[in-house]
Amino acid sequence: MAAAKKKLKVAIMGAKGYPYVYGGYDTMIRELGERLVKRGVHVRVYNHRALFPLKPRYVNGIECIYSIAIESKKLTQLSHSFFAMVHACFSDVDVILVVNSANGPFGVIPRFFRKKTVINVDGLEWLRPKWHGIASKYFFWASKMATKYYDQLINDSDEMQRVYKELFNADSKVIAYGANPRADVDPEPIEKWGIKSRDYFLIVGRLIPDNNADLIIEGFLKSDSKRKLVIVGDVPFDDDYATILKNMEDERLMFLGYVTDQNELAAWYSHCYAYFHGHEYGGTNPAMLKALGFGCAILAMDTPFNQEMLQNGKHGWYFKKSIESVQDIVEAAESSEERMSYFRSIAREGLIQRYTWDYVTDQYLEVFENLTGKKAHAISSAKPTLEKVKS
Repeated sequence: MAAAKKKLKVAIMGAKGYPYVYGGYDTMIRELGERLVKRGVHVRVYNHRALFPLKPRYVNGIECIYSIAIESKKLTQLSHSFFAMVHACFSDVDVILVVNSANGPFGVIPRFFRKKTVINVDGLEWLRPKWHGIASKYFFWASKMATKYYDQLINDSDEMQRVYKELFNADSKVIAYGANPRADVDPEPIEKWGIKSRDYFLIVGRLIPDNNADLIIEGFLKSDSKRKLVIVGDVPFDDDYATILKNMEDERLMFLGYVTDQNELAAWYSHCYAYFHGHEYGGTNPAMLKALGFGCAILAMDTPFNQEMLQNGKHGWYFKKSIESVQDIVEAAESSEERMSYFRSIAREGLIQRYTWDYVTDQYLEVFENLTGKKAHAISSAKPTLEKVKS
């Protein structure tokens, strides 16, 4: 009797974990991990132990390992990745997928164990205003180390691929993030706030300098718009920048903080007059993909990354990094209702093949199979079910 083929085993680390969803990396791990399981891959995700009161070993077919970390603002993420990497190297996983360029130096560890490795490096972390001095220098160095120690480098946009080639002379594969488009979202969750569909502009994102919420707010307040500006997002710690923004007083501003109810968040996206995207340093941005998937008219900061995502103006308008430019685009949008309606009508067409989760999964699986020489075999087309298995 022939021996059964062993499953391809993939370990994923560098984010908060599964099924915890907080940011883009967490979303990617959830969407990618569940689809890999359906394709017959054994998926292991390393979770931040402190974030999970309940610690089932398996969730939706994904193996969860709850790793320790040095719990401090500066060391939590790096220490968690270090301990996760050591654990994975002493296990029988075939390939290790790491997210976040900060984990670049840890790629040297699996080289001693002959483990195949992949890293998704995300954006230009060393340029973000929240990192400066030693932190900025560390991110640049860590990103450079990622190009040297990992078997496969992943960038999420063509522009980011170009940057890594120019700065580090490193080749990479472009695999974007995916989106889950949704139409006909009920406006009831926003009506509870006394707001009607199309009566507001929207910002969604962390209240950090790189997302330029301050610039957008100030430009909006200088405009003659009678609509409101709704700001969804916050920061999970005390921060002067966020505090100053939230203390701004104007009857047109609404700060909602985090919106964790996905139906309510979908309603805010789906019924806005236009969505502002001020993210400056990333590649493919998950918030922008959501805006396209929910059918938003998009007003985005003019960056190479946003030009790429909106196909050079086909799916939105751009503003410069100035208060006056934001004011101008608000007033232009207000006087161009037909154009805003047109952008909403074609938004989902902007989710070309590269921005679908099934295609993203196919691309990652191809990388894993090429590195390991193992093939995955789909085991079921049914939706995964929650299961708890003893350690």
